[in-house]
Amino acid sequence: MKNIALICIASIGFTASSCNDSNKAPAKSETNDSIIRKTNEKFDYVVESFGDIQVLRYQVNGFDQLNLKQQKMVYYLYQAGLAGRDIIWDQNYRHNLSIRTALEDIVKNYKGDQSTSDWAAFMTYTKKVWFANGIHHHYSMDKFEPEFSKAYFEELLAASNSALNMDALDVMFNDADLKRVSLNSNEDLMLGSAMNFYHQDLTEKDVETFYSNIIDKSNTTPVEYGLNSKLTKDENGKIYEAVYKVGGMYSEAISAMVSWLEKAKLVAENEAQAKALGLLVEYYQTGDLEKWSAYNIAWASATEGDIDYIQGFVEVYGDPLGMRGTYESIVQIKDFEASARMKVLAENAQWFEDKSSIEEAHKKENVVGVSYNVVNVAGESGDASPATPIGVNLPNADWIRANHGSKSVSLGNIVEAYNEAGGEGMLQEFAHDQDEIDRTIKYGKLASKLHTAMHEVIGHASGQINKGIGTPKETLKSYASTLEEARADLVALYYLMDKKLIDLGLMESLEVGMAEYDSYIRNGMMAQMRRLEPGADIEEAHMRNRQLVAAWAFEKGQENQVISKIEREGNTYFEINDYQQLKVIFGELLREIQRIKSEGDYAAGKALVENYGVKVDQALHQEVLDRSAKLNIPPYSGFVNPILEATKDAEGNITGITIQQPTDFKEQMLYYSSTYGYLSTLKK
Repeated sequence: MKNIALICIASIGFTASSCNDSNKAPAKSETNDSIIRKTNEKFDYVVESFGDIQVLRYQVNGFDQLNLKQQKMVYYLYQAGLAGRDIIWDQNYRHNLSIRTALEDIVKNYKGDQSTSDWAAFMTYTKKVWFANGIHHHYSMDKFEPEFSKAYFEELLAASNSALNMDALDVMFNDADLKRVSLNSNEDLMLGSAMNFYHQDLTEKDVETFYSNIIDKSNTTPVEYGLNSKLTKDENGKIYEAVYKVGGMYSEAISAMVSWLEKAKLVAENEAQAKALGLLVEYYQTGDLEKWSAYNIAWASATEGDIDYIQGFVEVYGDPLGMRGTYESIVQIKDFEASARMKVLAENAQWFEDKSSIEEAHKKENVVGVSYNVVNVAGESGDASPATPIGVNLPNADWIRANHGSKSVSLGNIVEAYNEAGGEGMLQEFAHDQDEIDRTIKYGKLASKLHTAMHEVIGHASGQINKGIGTPKETLKSYASTLEEARADLVALYYLMDKKLIDLGLMESLEVGMAEYDSYIRNGMMAQMRRLEPGADIEEAHMRNRQLVAAWAFEKGQENQVISKIEREGNTYFEINDYQQLKVIFGELLREIQRIKSEGDYAAGKALVENYGVKVDQALHQEVLDRSAKLNIPPYSGFVNPILEATKDAEGNITGITIQQPTDFKEQMLYYSSTYGYLSTLKK
């Protein structure tokens, strides 16, 4: 499960190169030390901006502290991640790869006039498609509308000796497949969504009927049904799963991934890591979801070592039914200092569970193996790139989490990059008064880090489902992801105003919690609306979650004016008057959402999301858009990845790994397609 940055404005630093033929930690050269000391002075975090997007860079802190064997492991995992890159494109939409190929052929081969407004519009469209891994916006899920004509595009195709099949060409400019993921409960979610996890003609009822004959709800250790397959049908109308595996769907890419993962296994830091990697390889070779469960148990148990990774078909936000996982890869290096500070949260997970506001029957008697680390990303791919989470908690299977534990990570260098690149414009515009601004400037960064940590470590790890109740994706269906993210947020919010965090040495004052409450209400009630088009409902799960929590708290606190809505000089502001009472309200909502999850109460879950998380105040939305426009700050940010290259001797043995920072988004995208474009048969 992912934690997405609330306001996506980001930045990056510089990664020092390392090249050494010893398995001992390489010595830090004077040059590298100089670069590290001057990171914030020297490094340009922003690569470029286009549309509503800002592209940034991040530095791989700690890479130079790894020995050669560890650096090799990072390199092999990095290559494995990129080998699967094409998969996310096809999962997102069936025409994505063919459209990407046509766009890139034009970019590489068109020799005509590139000074026109049409060409500028074409390049902006292409960059949006690159950023979103397809023709639908990565966050709103809306199809991009080209600001150039179909006739102009056909001229570009002809002039660059490129081609695109007629169905794909038409869909770029018509009104078909407008939403990649639709969560509109008033229509069939399958027929209203353009994602490529299901045959185009399958309905919700078709899917539910298929799995009702397979899923055993009495099984206390179920596999994650449908996670690694496309549900499709043959020419006779028979519905079946096309499984992602070697020899199956996406075989070319998965075979390349397996080759790199096998190399990573050979340089694993310890036996537990090697065991997990071996099971992951077996899973990719067989497509067996029992192997996926075994891998997740082994991976969650492999807590020693400085290197870790997320790899596979993991998160289900891209499926309106919450079953099928999008491909992603994140390669991680432990942030030694920050992880040591935050380990205290994991060690006290049981205390937080015991003191939670949820009903006693829904609490875990024994919170098992919650592992928390701050890590530095060395490379991302698939659903994690270019747009990236800031925190992740896995595995997603509740029974594995309960019986075998989980891992929570905060992506420290990503958070650092966001902080370094961000400004104070949004804060100055939407904060109610100077006290709120000053408190955010002083405590906001720490507050955000604590929220992310608690969201992942004690939020997703808390609570239990009643016996005999199915998994949330079965019981809560399209509302499961929103409710789970709201539940994890509420755990964090509930404890951010608790003196226990002061006693644990995690913060010095409750003003840290106050700063996060200010930020959460400001964002949930107003600021995040700048990501929406006029008249739009909220579709994305995390945005629904934040508005649900903020709007519910605002409504429930009206009698005592816990939160005030203030109009001043034509502008709207929200001011928290009683932070401790707001904590109580957050606790009440947490108790209800945990009850909904524990009991599988679909009707109550639907009512919460639909009544508080979907519709926006259109007048207030327009005000937010008007006030945000003058700040000229793109609402979304993502990253190019550092370039890892292996240095080899005459016999082909790796003697070192160097890291370089990319300077051009377009060049990285073209390089990825040419180097890791394994699914060529899907690009016609």
